[in-house]
Amino acid sequence: MSVMKSHVKKFLLTSLMLVSAICHSAEIKGMRFWQSPDSARVVVDLSDPATHNIFYLDNPERLVVDVEQSKLAFNPADLAIQSAFIKRVRTSEQKGSVRVVLDLKKQVKHKSFALKPYQNYGHRLVIDLEDKVAPVSKPKKEKKVNQPKGLRDIVIAVDAGHGGEDPGAIGAKGTKEKVIALRVAKYLASLINKEPGMKAVLVRSGDYYLSLRKRTQIARRNQADFFVSIHADAFHDKRARGASVWVVSQKGASSEIGRWLEQDEKNSELLGGVEDLSNKDKLLQQVLLDLSTTHTQSVSLSAADEVYGYLRKAVPKMHGNKRVQKASFVVLKNPDIPGILVEMAFISNPKEEKLLRTKSHRRKIAESVFKGLRDYFKTYPPSGTLFANKQTRNYTIRKGDTLSEIASRYGVSMAQLKKANQLKNSQLRVGQKLVIPGSGK
Repeated sequence: MSVMKSHVKKFLLTSLMLVSAICHSAEIKGMRFWQSPDSARVVVDLSDPATHNIFYLDNPERLVVDVEQSKLAFNPADLAIQSAFIKRVRTSEQKGSVRVVLDLKKQVKHKSFALKPYQNYGHRLVIDLEDKVAPVSKPKKEKKVNQPKGLRDIVIAVDAGHGGEDPGAIGAKGTKEKVIALRVAKYLASLINKEPGMKAVLVRSGDYYLSLRKRTQIARRNQADFFVSIHADAFHDKRARGASVWVVSQKGASSEIGRWLEQDEKNSELLGGVEDLSNKDKLLQQVLLDLSTTHTQSVSLSAADEVYGYLRKAVPKMHGNKRVQKASFVVLKNPDIPGILVEMAFISNPKEEKLLRTKSHRRKIAESVFKGLRDYFKTYPPSGTLFANKQTRNYTIRKGDTLSEIASRYGVSMAQLKKANQLKNSQLRVGQKLVIPGSGK
């Protein structure tokens, strides 16, 4: 009998908990909007998790979101909507639920998902919008330079870390990594665009979220020769300070800071609601990484060395004992695009946060990165570029060098190398000086 009473008691307790959960209303505390060049994100902040249904209506275009067992705790009239997709927001409450209607300016594709509390954010309902009809691409205004016919610019993809829903690290005075990174990225891009023979592509041009996959797609779509990601991270020890330059490591980070930064990159994806790229389609990832050539990794490391050389003269301190450091950053795992990640400083360090808030210091950092990349590409210009056509260069033979490898690296033929250096055969000796002719000659 006592056993039966115990079962009945458990059943009643479970039932009461279930009824309580069903009757409990989640508060819709507010809405936020993020606009990128080709998409928009709507974030609905909730006090508790809530089930939702979403459907599309046309003539006129509307997106309707029913949030079940909820109540409105803000005034939609107070919303500041700046969106290429959303005209206005309307709400109504009925039978203990809230209906949110997004009046749209155009036809859209949509997807929605819930996010659990993370860092400073509570429960969230995220709605992503994209053009249903692909926008007509407008011809981009190219830089006007006296460039020989058939020669192209070296394209640098400049990636400002974090953005939108993901603020990145935050300093004691409220300085957000996403803001500082974008300011430096924009100035770096302006320096690159002023250099004849170079062209910048801003991966993120405003305050909006981009997944790691999207960032690499943008670089590839623009046929980037190089990818540079700008960050200013934090560490649990406020004494940590110094700038650093990183390249990708297939084996993972060897330092505590490196492991911390790897985790930060994964956390960035959690904030945006997209799974870490390294956890998706592992077989495909492995195939892509196996296709990474020694050349791509070599370019990343050589360019990183050049940037490090300038950066250490521009900032009070470089972090770590090594010059260039390695970690398994997903955003740098481009099998066909070499790249680096620059940590400008530790925003968690009060002195370095103060420096990052000054325009002069941010410009010093951007100038250092620019000079390093410019010097690298002047020495090793890709074939068919204005840099490769500008002038002859000199090269000192190292152990293991072959004439065919040198010709391939500089985008010239073996016949051109032999002619420029009056070589009768392909034999080389360590220490020998070679003249590298311009590929346009």
